[in-house]
Amino acid sequence: MAAAARLWWRGVRGPRLFGAGRFFSRGPNVLHQDNSAPQAAFFSPLQKVMLPPNTFQGKVAFITGGGTGIGKGMTTTLSSLGAKCVIASRKLDVLKGTADEISSKTGNKVHAVQCDVRDPVSVKNAVAETIQMAGHPDVVINNAAGNFISPSERLSPNAWKTITDIVLNGTAFVTLEIGKELIKVKKGAAFLAITTIYAESGSGFVLPSASAKAGVEAMSKSLAAEWGRYGMRFNVIQPGPIKTKGAFSRLDPTGTFEKKIIERVPCGRLGTVEEIANLAAYFCSDYASWVNGAVSFG
Repeated sequence: MAAAARLWWRGVRGPRLFGAGRFFSRGPNVLHQDNSAPQAAFFSPLQKVMLPPNTFQGKVAFITGGGTGIGKGMTTTLSSLGAKCVIASRKLDVLKGTADEISSKTGNKVHAVQCDVRDPVSVKNAVAETIQMAGHPDVVINNAAGNFISPSERLSPNAWKTITDIVLNGTAFVTLEIGKELIKVKKGAAFLAITTIYAESGSGFVLPSASAKAGVEAMSKSLAAEWGRYGMRFNVIQPGPIKTKGAFSRLDPTGTFEKKIIERVPCGRLGTVEEIANLAAYFCSDYASWVNGAVSFG
C-alpha cells in the first residue's frame, strides 16, 4: 500500500486510464517496461550515493515504511553513510528481511521495529523501543502511506478513514511522539515527510490521499515555525513518478500511464529510488541545516 501513494496523478482526468478496470486485469506480477524518450539520454540518473562517507556517522535514523520501495532506498543510503537505522511498519517479517539485506550491504546494523502508525499506543511503544535500542533519533522520515483509486462518489467513510489514518494521523502520531521525547532531552532532529505532487495540485480518483498528504505538508510547515526553537527541522519531498514494483505492477501493469507521464516530463524519463534517497539524505543532513519548512519536488 505504501508504494501506491508514489504515483504522480497530476493532470490525469476522467476514467480513460483506469475507469474500465482493464489495466488491472493482469494481476500484480506483471510489470510493463517502457523505453524513455530520446532526450532522456541527456539526463542519465546517477545510482551512487551523493554525500561524503560517514555523513551520518553516530546518528540514529527512524524510517516508517522502510521495508520496501522508496523507504528501503532511503534506509540503504542513510545506512551506507553511517547511520544507525531503525525501520518500522506493520509487517515485521518484511522489515527483518530488509534490515538483514541492508546490513549485509552497508556493514551497519539496521533494526526492525513493528509499528502500526494508525495506533498511538503502537507508535509510543515503537518509539520507546527505538530509544532503548538505538538512542533518540537524529533523523525521522515519515514514509508510511496508503492509497487506492476510486471515484470519489463511491468512497465509503471507512475508505476515507483508512487512508487518512495511515497518512495524516500516522505521520502526526510519529512526529509528535518523537518530538516530545526529543524536547524532554533537549535534542534536535531533522524530520522529513514523503508526500506527493498532487498534495499541492489536487487530483481526481485519489481524494483521501491528496487531502491527507496536503495535511501532512501543512503540519510540517507549522512545526517548522513552532519547533525550530527546539532544534528541529521539518521538510517535505513530493516524489514525481518513481517506478517501484509495488506501485506500477498494481496500478499500471500495461504501461499506459507510464507513457502518458513520460510525455509530460521534460527529462523524458521516470525518476529512480536512488535519486529520491539522495535528496532525502541531503535534507536530513547537516548540509541542509538552514533548510526548514521547505517542500521539494523530487
